[in-house]
Amino acid sequence: MNLDEIIENFNYLDEWEDRYRYLIELGRTLEPLDEAAHNDQNKVLGCASQVWLETNVGADASGAPVLNLKGDSDAHIVRGLVALILALYSGQTASKIIDTDAQELFKSLGLSAHLTPQRTNGVRSMVERIKNDARAAAAVA
Repeated sequence: MNLDEIIENFNYLDEWEDRYRYLIELGRTLEPLDEAAHNDQNKVLGCASQVWLETNVGADASGAPVLNLKGDSDAHIVRGLVALILALYSGQTASKIIDTDAQELFKSLGLSAHLTPQRTNGVRSMVERIKNDARAAAAVA
């Protein structure tokens, strides 16, 4: 599902319980992460739940590095947050990832005010991990 669809669906829901259920549904749409990718190298540090992010770097037609991301978590809502973050960043160029502020998306959806401090820190850790991967890909290009 693309980011615009997610935002539209999210904004359609008035109640926070419905929005949390939608996050859980988003998590169920994640492409499965290979069991071998559930490793220490892909594990995101700073998350209360277990989160794994796998980054594969390709290139667009101009040769700019593009990050293709997969992710997983052992917690249902966190899987949904992973799906939201992947919708924002996966398939984007490294420079766009570096310049894109995930906090703006979370504020616009009202998630910033409804996530626990632990989940907020976990989201920050996931975003920083992706941005670090983007910086590394941009440095090699």
